[in-house]
Amino acid sequence: MDDLRLTDRKKRILKAIVDAHISNGEPVGSKYLAQLVDITCSPATIRNEMAELEDMGYLIKPHTSAGRVPSERGYRFYVESLVRQYNATRYEIDEINEQLRYKLTEMDEILEEASRLAASFTDYTGIAFKAGHGQVRIHRFDSVYLSPRDFLLVMLFKGDMVKAKPIHLSFSIGEDDLRRFTEALNLYLSNTSSDEITMPIIVRLESIMGSAGAMVHPTMKVIYETMNELDTADVRLDGVNKLLQYPEYSDVSKLRELMDVLEEKERLLDVISSHTEMDDDINVYIGSDGDGDAMRDTTLIFKNVTVGGKRVAIGVIGPKRMNYSKVIDMISRLAGAIDSAFSGGNLLGSGEEQ
Repeated sequence: MDDLRLTDRKKRILKAIVDAHISNGEPVGSKYLAQLVDITCSPATIRNEMAELEDMGYLIKPHTSAGRVPSERGYRFYVESLVRQYNATRYEIDEINEQLRYKLTEMDEILEEASRLAASFTDYTGIAFKAGHGQVRIHRFDSVYLSPRDFLLVMLFKGDMVKAKPIHLSFSIGEDDLRRFTEALNLYLSNTSSDEITMPIIVRLESIMGSAGAMVHPTMKVIYETMNELDTADVRLDGVNKLLQYPEYSDVSKLRELMDVLEEKERLLDVISSHTEMDDDINVYIGSDGDGDAMRDTTLIFKNVTVGGKRVAIGVIGPKRMNYSKVIDMISRLAGAIDSAFSGGNLLGSGEEQ
């Protein structure tokens, strides 16, 4: 494999080119590299090494410049082997903790806050994705009697996720009515998907409740809405306008193609959901790894985290020449903070002094 043919000098030169291109967006030449402390060889040697790196597929030479820029293969090798760990500042860590100090209780709040924080701390477009459960089932029902016309329906899902919804009735019921109704829900609806809740089951529930049968309809409405909410995939974006500051998106046609992907939720869901079965490591998809030509100049980085039994992906979308070390570190920290907030643990600890 060509990766095994990369000498230490080639690796240093490749890393220097990627770092410089990430910093200024311009092609990098041998004259610039010869001035670096880490590159201890002549400009002629550097040019030869750059030519070999180009032949091996790690660099590309733009037609209008004598310098080189990283190829997708070069970026991948940089991310996998050369990128150094980013040291988050104490301010950045404290800010993430402060923003997540309180527990978000609804999934839409989680997605909104995660995408906002990802954009804020990386200066790229933040993205948060919720996978659909597929055939959501309520394991158990409980209830809390509040008043003759009000009660709280408690639904326990897989992974100890709990949803509690208030229900208001147009007539009065007693505590015994609510107890019998809860027992009937557990008997006929527990471990049942929404597709399996048939009209005969609903009629049977109304028959069991007798004079209080009218409470079945508003309760079923809440059950259907809750199960549908959990079963539907969703994606939230924040800071899309941040893409405009990068020259990669100065071409109107290229920007329009990418914006079409971002604006069409179903298309973006297809791009992300195809990778959500990955493990909990950071996932990096560069250029053609994504949605064909529309994302050829774009990188998608995300990390999976489980929140209340629900799979959520948190990450960013930006140019291929993004600050990988910072993005990978910040997304890891953000995912860890969200996981800790919902598992009852501490948020980001003090760790090593930065």
